[in-house]
Amino acid sequence: MPPSNRFVIKVPASTANLGPGFDSIGAALNLYLTLEVEENEKWEVTSSNLELKDLPGDEQHFVVQVALQTAEKYGKILSPCKVKMSSEIPLARGLGSSASAIVAGIELADQVGNLGLTKQEKLLVATEMEGHPDNVGASLYGGLVIGCYQKGEVAMMSFTNLPIEMVAVIPHEILLTKDSRNVLPGQFSMNEAIIASSTANVLVAALLSQNWELAGKMMERDRFHQPYRKPLIPIYDEIEAFAKANGAFGVALSGAGPTILCFIEKGKGDSLVSSLQKTFSNMMVKLLHLDYDGSKVREVEEFVR
Repeated sequence: MPPSNRFVIKVPASTANLGPGFDSIGAALNLYLTLEVEENEKWEVTSSNLELKDLPGDEQHFVVQVALQTAEKYGKILSPCKVKMSSEIPLARGLGSSASAIVAGIELADQVGNLGLTKQEKLLVATEMEGHPDNVGASLYGGLVIGCYQKGEVAMMSFTNLPIEMVAVIPHEILLTKDSRNVLPGQFSMNEAIIASSTANVLVAALLSQNWELAGKMMERDRFHQPYRKPLIPIYDEIEAFAKANGAFGVALSGAGPTILCFIEKGKGDSLVSSLQKTFSNMMVKLLHLDYDGSKVREVEEFVR
């Protein structure tokens, strides 16, 4: 534990795929899962969020389970803590709520157990739990991330200078990732895989060179998952057409959906939010920015100042 025995963990939300970057491209968003932690006689988890109130209030809580498993992996037993949790990240909407919880649990174990983990070690543990590095990598590192996970090794690059904003259109209905994955094909032909992966390659090049028009085209041309998941979100095509007519350069499902993310040049997002909110008034519309810091742990006083 830090010297004060009280600390705060703050983990950003994330979006994944950006169209063709299936399970490999992600970005950190400025919505946060926050944990206020202090020593306690037993594990106790509380939350001010209605969405989180039905989750276990003891060591069976998912975040605590991640922490305990991480500590066990490194041969440590954690002292119990009181954890006050709050979240701006909607559950089961494709904004990385489970990935942020995994990262928070690893940070909790690292602090309480004095594990001294590097970012790379945290990334590997998180990827092993999540199964792919895009969401957890974004929540850990911040920025736009591109990663791969093969043979027990994870490689990742983070980029932190993209002048873009995102407008999230968030349906009220949840869509569980496992249900959204069930509609995907089990395999692709060699020709289809080449087309799909080359589209993702060009997307990365377009984003990093700030060729927004080309990036938007590549988002539309995904072959890995969007053609199969769009039917689960009947309003997708209407939102995509409207957003592009009102300034967005690209539109993509956020993760497994149902959130639809509209990409726009920096400084232009407010007008798109206004237009979308008027037209799709039955949905939540949020202006989002890239988070460039990733997960942070600070003593309580540092966040209060």
